[in-house]
Amino acid sequence: MLNFAVGPVMGDERILSIGAQQVPYMRTAEFSELMLENEKMVLELTKAPENSKCVFITGSGTASMEAVVMSVLRTDDKVLVVNGGSFGQRFVNLCKLHEIPFEEIKLPAGTPLTEEDLKPYENSGLTAFLINIHETSTGVLYDMEMVSSFCKRNSLLFIADSISSFLCDPFDMEKLGVDVMITGSQKALACPPGVSLVVMDDKAVKRVYENPVKCMYLDLKDALENQKRGQTPCTPAVQILIQIHERLRLIQEEGGIEAEIRHISALAEDFRKKIQDLPLKTASPAMSNACTPVTPLTPGVSAYDIFLTLKDEYDITVCPNGGDLRDRIFRVGHMGHLTTEDNDKLVSALKDMRKRGLL
Repeated sequence: MLNFAVGPVMGDERILSIGAQQVPYMRTAEFSELMLENEKMVLELTKAPENSKCVFITGSGTASMEAVVMSVLRTDDKVLVVNGGSFGQRFVNLCKLHEIPFEEIKLPAGTPLTEEDLKPYENSGLTAFLINIHETSTGVLYDMEMVSSFCKRNSLLFIADSISSFLCDPFDMEKLGVDVMITGSQKALACPPGVSLVVMDDKAVKRVYENPVKCMYLDLKDALENQKRGQTPCTPAVQILIQIHERLRLIQEEGGIEAEIRHISALAEDFRKKIQDLPLKTASPAMSNACTPVTPLTPGVSAYDIFLTLKDEYDITVCPNGGDLRDRIFRVGHMGHLTTEDNDKLVSALKDMRKRGLL
């Protein structure tokens, strides 16, 4: 199986082999040391400001999105949410659920955020800003420099979901003024799904400690307190955290975040060049290195049928969409243990499908 999904992604054998080992007991000095090293490496890779903290939640990225909304935001906040797809909608749903007052910028699928979209919200009494750096459902990468400038001008708490953008696109938490960054184990970290990470600067940490939360498992206060000693409040996904440790160590050994971004960017550029002669077009003018959103141009050809044919007849997985985008867009991921030769195999399959009248 060749996996071009946007998560889970292809894993390196060195990471996969850890998953085959016996799971160790975690309430030990050795595991605490590993977890403290995990935090240190993540803070370095995100370029987090001094005194920032990182916690590890056993749950998908959505668990950390919810933990942040309930632990960092308050009912006296006024939040601006960018909703450009299913993951922006998820932030909207979480604000509704936890009764966080919000305004919403609703963008058509595949549309970048612009200065014109932000202009009505200048000096409007907002206190916080929520955005998915990369709206994974449509493949749009938002202009973070523009968003950063807006947040700084308006003195907003800046919360960024970097679940599918981390390690794929340039990100400097301190320079951008991001107060909270969320990511997950199954994207460019290329580990199994099941762990998400929350990086918080000291302003966000202060909010967490001041904010009463009616939830035990996702209360970030408990996560912060336990991470001080390299532990988690409840039993974590031990093996995945060990895999994350090895993956972070390998990233550092192989040139750091800049080298990882260059590798993923090269894969994305290579794939996009190789499909130029096919009846396909990229579905967004602003794309992350993480994935390429692709729209079939042949009348009557469904994006979802392309996904099914690749999976069932070529043993290649790309990422489908649901809802209104089901037949319009499929996504090709560039994260994980992939090569340009793997791109060749996918492009060859697509060319064969065109010969068969399926593309």
